[in-house]
Amino acid sequence: QVKLVESGGGLVQPGGSLRLSCATSGFTFSSAWMYWVRQAPGKGLEWVSRINSRGGITAYADSVKGRFTISRDNVKNTLYLQMNSLKSEDTGIYFCATHCDTSAQPVVCAYRGQGTQVIDSS
Repeated sequence: QVKLVESGGGLVQPGGSLRLSCATSGFTFSSAWMYWVRQAPGKGLEWVSRINSRGGITAYADSVKGRFTISRDNVKNTLYLQMNSLKSEDTGIYFCATHCDTSAQPVVCAYRGQGTQVIDSS
């Protein structure tokens, strides 16, 4: 059974930083492309970032490029998202996911966690 559990969200002021984590189990993490997707209030699911199985290939949505960094630890079966220079528009629920079709609008993922919330505290 695929299990994805996000943590690390919270209140943050614009310009601040947060590090999200996603603990995984129930599948071969080291073989899977992994994704972070998010949902802003009242909007559909949006792709944020992806990373290949070995961690050497990453990609980012234009809205977060240069501010967010995705990474993974294939020993700990954990996915990360370092978010810096946060903006009000980054507010939303962030989900760790796998088996995603990022060409779909909104993005579709076969598996995702329950999410962790990032809230603008200003």
